[in-house]
Amino acid sequence: MNLPDWFTRPEVAEILASRHPARHRQGFCLWFTGLSGAGKSTIGEVLTVMLLERGLQVTVMDGDVVRTHLSKGLGFSREDRDVNIRRIGFVAGEIVRHGGRVICAAVSPYRSTRNDVRNMIGRDNFIEVFVDTPLEVCEQRDTKGMYAKARRGEIKGFTGIDDPYEPPVSPELTIKTIEQSAEAAAQAIIVFLVKERLLVE
Repeated sequence: MNLPDWFTRPEVAEILASRHPARHRQGFCLWFTGLSGAGKSTIGEVLTVMLLERGLQVTVMDGDVVRTHLSKGLGFSREDRDVNIRRIGFVAGEIVRHGGRVICAAVSPYRSTRNDVRNMIGRDNFIEVFVDTPLEVCEQRDTKGMYAKARRGEIKGFTGIDDPYEPPVSPELTIKTIEQSAEAAAQAIIVFLVKERLLVE
């Protein structure tokens, strides 16, 4: 919102605008959570294209990719998983703080850790997207055979098999991939962002 000249001096108005930008000029983080194979990355990729087509720059942080760089060397114990998620959250928070838009796709199985990230990024600019896909469907989609290895005991602590996934209690959005395509899910997220005034029509 532009302040009239009679309201305050231009230099003060400029400072106010930079420190308290309009809602659609603020950064935000879309945090996709769900089981491995739920469809988080696929929806994120489609959504990224939709946002780019609107002329918006987007940073994508995919859990698998992050583990090869930012979190290289971490294992899959609860402690290491928490460190990994908090690292992603810290980087995402810095991007959001500078007005950027971030799409994060990570299993992030533990509710308390996701809440920590929400507080780190800022509750008004953190959108939790629960990609709710049944375990059996995720297993059917598993081209790498990770679930099968976990079932055979070759992988320990695999989320959904011998380590819990704690679903969100009140996510901003829930996507059921057995009911809608990745394109429809991404469009629903766009509608939500417009409704929340984080995007303009």
